[in-house]
Amino acid sequence: MELGNISQPVYGPGPEAPGSSTPGLVVMVHGFLRLVQPHALPIALRCLLFFLSQLLLYELGFLVCMAIGLLFIILVPLVGCCFCCCRC
Repeated sequence: MELGNISQPVYGPGPEAPGSSTPGLVVMVHGFLRLVQPHALPIALRCLLFFLSQLLLYELGFLVCMAIGLLFIILVPLVGCCFCCCRC
């Protein structure tokens, strides 16, 4: 088994979408994932702080989506309770 150049690896093409009966849904999901996380995970990371900053930048789209989701989970019941309890 030949390892090749370990410091400068050469990668093949990325994974392909599986065959599906709902190609529109597959395209929509892959489009969302490319929008949320457009860059590949950085491989060559030198130290822990650099790793954490790169990882946060890599996961930024998912973190924003999670923050919006948590905001809705908290605000929607609160606003509904205010409308229900404070009918003026």
